[in-house]
Amino acid sequence: MLKAGFQFENFSRAFAFMTEVAIQAEKMNHHPNWSNVYNKVDIHLTSHSAGNTVTERDRKLAAAIDLIFAHYK
Repeated sequence: MLKAGFQFENFSRAFAFMTEVAIQAEKMNHHPNWSNVYNKVDIHLTSHSAGNTVTERDRKLAAAIDLIFAHYK
């Protein structure tokens, strides 16, 4: 499982990040398991169709998420 935690200035920024990730995940047809509490977002990636293992799809989505997060630093 690929895991990452992200912290933002406030809830609005965290939610904006999640919205961007959701749009990208939908384009890739690969959806994260995630949670949000106030200004924190935790994301876990595995491929359910591959027995909950990490696949190239997970790595590509993780890279896209990192690029999105870079705009929030």
